[in-house]
Formats: sequence, C-alpha cells, structure tokens
Amino acid sequence: MVTQPIRQPSAVTWAPRPPAGRRPHHATLLGDLHGLARALAVPPGAPRWREQVLTRLVPVREDFADHVRVTEGPGGLYAELLAQAPRLDRGVRLLTREHAAIAGVLTALQHAAEVPGVSADELRGLAEHLLRTFSRHRQRGADLLWQAYQTDLGGET
Repeated sequence: MVTQPIRQPSAVTWAPRPPAGRRPHHATLLGDLHGLARALAVPPGAPRWREQVLTRLVPVREDFADHVRVTEGPGGLYAELLAQAPRLDRGVRLLTREHAAIAGVLTALQHAAEVPGVSADELRGLAEHLLRTFSRHRQRGADLLWQAYQTDLGGET
C-alpha cells in the first residue's frame, strides 16, 4: 500500500526557480501568445494596430528564446529526457527542428509587421501559422514528457 505520492523524476530539477513575482517560462510564453492573439483580433483599422502587434510580439520572442535555452541548453530538459529515456531521441530531434522553424516564423512575422506595405491579412496569416505551430509544438512536448515518465503499473486487463 502506498501512503505517500509516487514521485516521478522531475523534468526541471536542474532549473533555477523563477524570481519572485515571475512565472515559469512556459506559463509566460503561453500568456504572451494569448496576448499576441488578442492584439491580432483587434480590427486592423484600429489606431496603432500594427504597433500593438509588434509590442505583443517582443515578449513572445524573448520567452521563446528562454524556452529554447531551458530545453536545449547544457543540462537542459532534452538532455535530461535523453538520459532518462534514450528511446526518445527522435522526438527530441523533432522538437529541436521545430524550434528552428518557429524562430524562422517569428522573424518573418516581425519583419512583416515592421513593413507598412504588408497587408493585415498577410500579417494575420503569418501570425495564425505561428500560433498553430506553437500549439502543435506544445502538444508534442507534452506527449514526449508523458512517454518519458509514464508508469505502467500492470494489472489491467
């Protein structure tokens, strides 16, 4: 009989705690992505629409760079995952390639937002692509963590 919770290996035991008042990077990134989506939902004819989109894009880029550092960096999450479960190498490589693709879309979106001649529809299209890509990446990362740390207790028929 188990009297205490079963402790799974931590995926972030090596990471420092965020400073007081600051959310973990994944929570910050998700919140900033929602902020970007809200800025894009405003009608493009609204005053300073493009500037608001650019303003909301800056923290997304910063948080994403933080995410890459925490996952791919020395002693990062991916290194820990591979140490715990080498079978996940293919999934880790996929997520790493997605980081490069997401960085490219972030750069393209920023350039498009900075150029006044780019239509609002084109800008929104790039942003929607970015948001979909982030959503898929987030799900793949969650699936990979589940694969790494799921426990088969047996007994099920």
